[in-house]
Amino acid sequence: MLSTIARSLVLTLAIGAGTAVGSPIKVRTPYAVKESHPVPTKWSRVGPAPADHVINLSIGLKSSQFDELERHLYEGIFPISFTHFYMSDFNQISNVDLHGTVSNPAHHRYGQHLSQAEVNELVKPTDDALDLVSEWLIDNGVTSGQLQYSPAKDWIMVSLPVNEVERLLDTEYSVYGTKEGSYLVRTPEWSLPKHLHNHIDVIQPTNSFFSPTPLHSNVMPYKNSPDMAAVAAMAQSSASTDLTVAQACNVTAVTPTCLRTLYRTINYTPQMAGQNRIGLNDFLGETNNRSDVHIFLEMFRSGAAAASSEFIFEVVNDGSTQQTPDNATQLNAGTDLEGNLDAETIIGITYPTPLTCFTTGGSPPFKPDLLTPTDTNEPYLAWLNFALAMTANNLPQTISTSYGDDEQTVPPSFAAKVCSGFAQLGARGVTLLFASGDNGVGATGDCRSNDGKNTRMFLPSFPASCPYVTTVGATKNVNPEVTAFDASNNFSSGGGFSNYFPRPSYQDPIVPSYIASLGGEYNGLYNQSGRGYPDIAAQGYRFLTIWNGTIAVLDGTSAATPTAASVISLVNDALIAVGKPTLGFLNPLLYSLLYESFNDITSGSSIGCNTAGFPAKAGWDAATGFGTPDFIKIKAAALNAQP
Repeated sequence: MLSTIARSLVLTLAIGAGTAVGSPIKVRTPYAVKESHPVPTKWSRVGPAPADHVINLSIGLKSSQFDELERHLYEGIFPISFTHFYMSDFNQISNVDLHGTVSNPAHHRYGQHLSQAEVNELVKPTDDALDLVSEWLIDNGVTSGQLQYSPAKDWIMVSLPVNEVERLLDTEYSVYGTKEGSYLVRTPEWSLPKHLHNHIDVIQPTNSFFSPTPLHSNVMPYKNSPDMAAVAAMAQSSASTDLTVAQACNVTAVTPTCLRTLYRTINYTPQMAGQNRIGLNDFLGETNNRSDVHIFLEMFRSGAAAASSEFIFEVVNDGSTQQTPDNATQLNAGTDLEGNLDAETIIGITYPTPLTCFTTGGSPPFKPDLLTPTDTNEPYLAWLNFALAMTANNLPQTISTSYGDDEQTVPPSFAAKVCSGFAQLGARGVTLLFASGDNGVGATGDCRSNDGKNTRMFLPSFPASCPYVTTVGATKNVNPEVTAFDASNNFSSGGGFSNYFPRPSYQDPIVPSYIASLGGEYNGLYNQSGRGYPDIAAQGYRFLTIWNGTIAVLDGTSAATPTAASVISLVNDALIAVGKPTLGFLNPLLYSLLYESFNDITSGSSIGCNTAGFPAKAGWDAATGFGTPDFIKIKAAALNAQP
């Protein structure tokens, strides 16, 4: 690794040489550290990275007009800058103009989502930035033929061996491992020439240790035929569409009939299945097993069983579509539990709405004893760029993602760039729902800062903390629902406040009063000015799932998220049916109007970090957000809100 002084000398000599032969003088400046980020405590350095290990580098360039995209996002979906007012106030207020936007659902831009081309135009880098970055890469031996670009050219992708990346970024990569046997090739610090610091936001994989963990807990596998028969009998007895919630729901064995009855979708028939679409995300080798999904649907919604062969895969970065039985290693790891849970839940509620399963590779499979190239892409980057490149005819209007990790495992630049990608999808009319996490305010024993100070703190989750997504917490029980907690496996619905993202203005009229109601409890353990989450909640306790041909019972916000996404997707179906635009980025409308269409949860808390965590209270709270969805009320409010 060259020192900064040595780098400067080499570059000075290069400039002089170029001048002597009459070549154009290129911009060259000394290297300086662009970003450092601490290695998370669960990761330890194993040794140097093999020089020929190939890294798929993603270079994120600064968007030229992201502020303008954000304005369109908030203005076109529902203006983010508003003075909070309740449902009755909409009849009295016709025009509230703050920061240049009009806070009224009847505003002429409301619901006017941007096209793919319009989004790309706003987020593309400047020509100067592209030229300077390209020049830097070429100067370091990278040919133009090696470069790939995102549609907006705000990402440049190139695959290079470790030794070349180390020279390019003036850094040193190492192999890091965990006690569970995972390995990554990363570096805690990287540098750039000074003149590129304002043009490049992020380069990964460098110092991000983000690992998108499935947010479920396997609590009770049923493995013998009598249990299967008993569950089948229960499903048959609760298959009616005119049951009460108490009749439809066994709170220790949640089924689609329970969810459809509880959230009042059971008597709605989707009308626009060809135009309305819903999607889910698979990471870490997960996929969706058609055989298991078929068994589930035959058991719990027989009329939808054909959908098990109809959902489509969008394969990103060599993601898995395996349909053969899992091997012993996969079974031991619970592979496809998450994928099956998501697909079974979504089809069980939304049928016949078409389902798209994004299956993305790029999890860290690197083994230090293998010198062959392996894929170390950041999975969210791979999926984001794929989704952003999709046309409106193929991109689902609602996408459920049940994966996350501690916010502090990623550097702020990476979190911000990924979050801005979510904003791009929102501006195009896509509603993104993410799980809030399964450890309450933080997993007990891990509630310390990762900055070397070892400060006691609550641990927010990412991407749950991104202000451009709708984050979903979990509930359990019925009549009433309460914040989900399971003492048998310590599952606790996640909630908290971001340390990276400030509180968005759509939360300003709501969240401060909740913080004040805490009376100073937990001061110093969380960021009172950060983005609060979750936004909403749904059932996430003891879901029946078919996996490996048998019944498994799962807890998790990964059950709540596809449930909430399914309800939102059916609202979109109703909007499309009457010629109105889909909801898109949900939060501004949620915090100003739709919140009254949710069932308020006032019991329980986001238990974690050896504390009771944030309590559920009347109105918004950092345990269940605004509560669980009432489809009939949300549909009516959404239809009335749009011109």
